[in-house]
Amino acid sequence: MGIGVGILLIVVGAILTFAVEATVAGLDLDVVGWILMLAGAAGLILFLYMSRRRRAPGAVVAERRRYDDVGQPPA
Repeated sequence: MGIGVGILLIVVGAILTFAVEATVAGLDLDVVGWILMLAGAAGLILFLYMSRRRRAPGAVVAERRRYDDVGQPPA
């Protein structure tokens, strides 16, 4: 989930929670909106955490190869 999907879930959840006055039998739209907002916020937090982990400086591995050019190559 990226930033865009997280923000989209938050926006749709806020619309369902605060702006929609419709009722659906067997479904509370306020609860669905809150769940979508929480899922979007969790997705944003996880995305930012994972992207920060990827950018963190890690150990630098350097490989040095040393060749001794002595004699003829093996036949």
